[in-house]
Amino acid sequence: MAAPFNFGQLKFLKALTEALFHGAPMAITADQVVANIAELFAKVGGTKLDEIRLSLTATEVVLGPLFALADVAERARRIERRLQNSQIDLFQDMARLRGVIYGCYYGHWQPGIEPGDQDANAANPVHRQIGFTLPKHRVRGPGEMPLTRIDGREIDPAHILDAAALEDEYDVIVVGSGAGGAVAAYHMAHDHGYKVLVVEAGPFYPSPRINHHELDMVANLFKHGALQTSTNRDFVVFQGRCVGGSSTINNGICLRVNEAGRTHPDAVDVLDKWAGIGAPVDKVDFHKSYDAIKARLGIAKIEPRSGRHNGPHLINGWNAYAPTSGDPKDGRAIADWFAKNFGPPNTPNACAYCGYCNAGCAYGRRMGMAQTYLPDACRAGARILPGTKADKIVWQTAIDGRREAEAVKLILPDGSRALVRARVGVVVAAGTIASSKLLSRSDIDGTGYQVSLNIASPVVALMPPGVGGDAWDEDQMASYVDCGDYLLESHFQPPMAMASLMPGWFGDHAERMRNFGRVHSAGILFPADRRGRVKDGKLEFKLDAQEDLPLLRRAMATLTKVHFAAGALECYPALTKGQTVTPGMDVDAFFEDAIEEADDVTLSSSHPHGGNAINEDPQYGVVDPECRVHGTTNVLVTDASVFPTCIRVNAQWTTMAMAHYATARRDPFG
Repeated sequence: MAAPFNFGQLKFLKALTEALFHGAPMAITADQVVANIAELFAKVGGTKLDEIRLSLTATEVVLGPLFALADVAERARRIERRLQNSQIDLFQDMARLRGVIYGCYYGHWQPGIEPGDQDANAANPVHRQIGFTLPKHRVRGPGEMPLTRIDGREIDPAHILDAAALEDEYDVIVVGSGAGGAVAAYHMAHDHGYKVLVVEAGPFYPSPRINHHELDMVANLFKHGALQTSTNRDFVVFQGRCVGGSSTINNGICLRVNEAGRTHPDAVDVLDKWAGIGAPVDKVDFHKSYDAIKARLGIAKIEPRSGRHNGPHLINGWNAYAPTSGDPKDGRAIADWFAKNFGPPNTPNACAYCGYCNAGCAYGRRMGMAQTYLPDACRAGARILPGTKADKIVWQTAIDGRREAEAVKLILPDGSRALVRARVGVVVAAGTIASSKLLSRSDIDGTGYQVSLNIASPVVALMPPGVGGDAWDEDQMASYVDCGDYLLESHFQPPMAMASLMPGWFGDHAERMRNFGRVHSAGILFPADRRGRVKDGKLEFKLDAQEDLPLLRRAMATLTKVHFAAGALECYPALTKGQTVTPGMDVDAFFEDAIEEADDVTLSSSHPHGGNAINEDPQYGVVDPECRVHGTTNVLVTDASVFPTCIRVNAQWTTMAMAHYATARRDPFG
């Protein structure tokens, strides 16, 4: 494997690392941090490595001549002046390098006998510095769920193909193995009896291979190593890239688009909105699809013990805040525990709340696609081809003049190409960005437009000593508040991920991380409806200054007030400059001043949707209300890219329901 960085880049990274820790004690050397960065990007590779190299070169220019030769204090002053406090968009984008460096410090992992060896990291100096204990070494008392693995749920390795075992033709080719692809593959194989090939760009990574080495897991399980961004770099877009897709690395949150008692009564009725723009979905059948998914995945409210600190913090804070807000809408808000496809709850297989959900479940307790629909599909005869890119759909002309998929061109793991015939049809379910790219390469017009994001941003809260407990020793996301036009969601992260999202610079950031056992955290989630498009293979996305930014400010201010109502001493919203908010401040005025544009705050999304929208009229949508691509006889799209508008809530259950709706009610190719 070639080294990802040259000598000059490594030297600059070291100088930058030393400066970012100016005034803060380091438990490992700057050289070790740089080694961690190099190891991460060697695994990620591709265009993301090219981007980081370019960013390093540009940042070195911005920080001035002989930056690496200046003393550490001078380097820190330059960073503060030119990156931290800059209002220049390009410089603000460069400032995001801090997240990579801090993540690779706090994500430090000591090699052991086997990958992810927790015993070798029992005395990890970085973990010790922040008071963090790995799951294997935590003390679990009576009534606690043991941190043991549940076996027997995984895909049989015999059902995973390599290039040599690939046949020349199948009945149905499903592109993508996540929420949409897995459900479709199962129903095609089990219900309709088709010989199914599932094509997945990412690797096969079953639960026994997953471990708690965060840097290793993000490199192997996420698209672009969890560093994928929009073209303007305003948003980090998290997507899984492995067998099982994002269901392998998400938080398992299951919310319907609208549900009495679980959704704010004033929230938009999503399915009614779709019908109003020419994208009708049968409500009764769609909720039956939700029910079918719920039954297979064991979806239920999580056990309170699994979110015992951070979960009640948000609910109790909301209950203290809402009566004082003066907004009648807040009085109708829903504050509750999440329902998830973990466990299921209240069984011996329930979530063991290790806190590493976004690095995959090493304990086999997640009822993701790789533990449910994919092995089910394989038992019905489907087979999975990982590490393979679907390059293009090949067409022929049907008797009625429409296009008919004849085959799919594949790029195999070794770079060679194969043409695999689809005797019956093709299902595209690779996710909003990848599905749009595949359809565009296949000469389908109008793909990639009107992409929506549910946008998240965190606010971290420092609690008094002895209050709340260790939020890292529990399920990452436990509770939520539906405020009608946005959600508040509790969340916490293990050290690497928490360091990446923790705002602040230099000693401030280090001090906040040393208070790892005293901080609680939650995030906002607000809908940015049809603001983006996939162009030249990348996501272009820009918030509306008149509609989205005021909502962002209001949501951030509300969450900060909720933290204070729960007893927080100070709050750290995810602002580029790293400011601190205290209870005596005018919180609304603070955010009005602090957030002028998207670059002023760290924003992310795990829920890209749209781009290949449902619509009865081919002029306004790529697929019809049955999820069939307009003008074709035998190509379906069954992922979140078919959503015509932003759904406002976490997307996985609705994506699965859409795939069920499209493929289980009847044979779409029959």
